Amino acid sequence: MHAAKHTLSPSLPAEPRLAGDLAIWIFILAELLAFGLFFAAYAFARAHDPALFAPEQEALNRNAGAINTALLLTASYFVVRAVHAAEAGRGRQGARWLLAALGCAGGFVVIKLAEYVAAFNAGISLSSSTFHMFYLSLTFFHFMHVLLGMVILGALWLNARRGRYGPRDMNGIESGAAYWHMVDLVWLVLFPLVYVIR
Repeated sequence: MHAAKHTLSPSLPAEPRLAGDLAIWIFILAELLAFGLFFAAYAFARAHDPALFAPEQEALNRNAGAINTALLLTASYFVVRAVHAAEAGRGRQGARWLLAALGCAGGFVVIKLAEYVAAFNAGISLSSSTFHMFYLSLTFFHFMHVLLGMVILGALWLNARRGRYGPRDMNGIESGAAYWHMVDLVWLVLFPLVYVIR
């Protein structure tokens, strides 16, 4: 009688999956397209009148823009840590990272509002010049996305505190993280395009 042969099936790698909801990725791609068209229009207008754009661009507070860049990058780092904590089953620790990300986003909002107040006090409006029309429109469009991102981060924080996220339930936190990274990515294009590149 021959001994039965036991063959061990090799463990297959997990199939790649989309992090978060498909719907949030469709929304993100639509938003990136809108920003891309906005950026292209700005670049086109600037190329046709660099003499108008240069001095008004020079007057922007690049230090404020740089600090806001650091705040958004730091917030994204904290969001990544929150996702990793949830994956490891440490949802409450993830909540603390999300709260830190919210703090950075709040700092961005305060600095951007100070920039707007300074601009309006100087008599700058959408009709002041082509540059200021683009500057105010682009940055305010992004600003509204930051505010929505803060609402999403706040909801994620509440859910993480309640232990909603874990290795078996990552969809919500991954979707929120994807949106926040989109907000960060857009600023990483907007800041050098509007504040820095001459």
